[in-house]
Amino acid sequence: MMLLLVFLWLLQDDFAVRRARMVEEDIAGRGIRDPRVLRAMRQVPRHEFVLPEHRTAAYEDHPLPIGHGATISQPFIVAYMSEALRVEPTHKVLEVGTGSGYQAAILSLLSRQVYTIELVPELAENAARRLRRLGYLNVQVRVGDGYKGWPEAAPFDRIMLTAAPDDVPQELLDQLKPGGRLVAPIGKGLNQYLVAVDKKADGSIVRQRLLDVRFVPMVRPRQTGAAH
Repeated sequence: MMLLLVFLWLLQDDFAVRRARMVEEDIAGRGIRDPRVLRAMRQVPRHEFVLPEHRTAAYEDHPLPIGHGATISQPFIVAYMSEALRVEPTHKVLEVGTGSGYQAAILSLLSRQVYTIELVPELAENAARRLRRLGYLNVQVRVGDGYKGWPEAAPFDRIMLTAAPDDVPQELLDQLKPGGRLVAPIGKGLNQYLVAVDKKADGSIVRQRLLDVRFVPMVRPRQTGAAH
């Protein structure tokens, strides 16, 4: 028993070393400067959000499969999107595409409250349990159609999409506060890019193209008849 405890302690210590190296080389080393984002990336144990067979690759800078056709995003992209979202500690954030819950955990350390929606029930249930177990208690998870957002909790200071629709859904823009910001991948296949959308005080929209990306497509529930 003692040997097992020592092994687990050493393993956790090794993960901490790998995580620190990942942040230093792949995130700060590639231009992410927001100290709160860097601190969150150092704190959240990405190895807890991947499948057991991929734990040894948890701190490599690439996406990993998490089942049901979904992935956990590349760490640099998680940090980049988190920085681009410009989250403040008082903000209420909507995330569309919970996946493993990793991005929600990062956002939880940056904001007051996170609401996150996942289409696949198994992913949502697993993420909710994982987030509770790890102590991210300011995150609410629901199963639902991300295109519809979370109207009863709206408006949101910030909205992030972690799957790519063809364009930003109007219903999500409607749930964004004046003065709010949305960051999302949009487009199809190889023609995807991140966009930052700012809603001005008068309700007008300003869009800025950020960088080319590759995300899984954002889909609707099958019963709606929407194409997948």
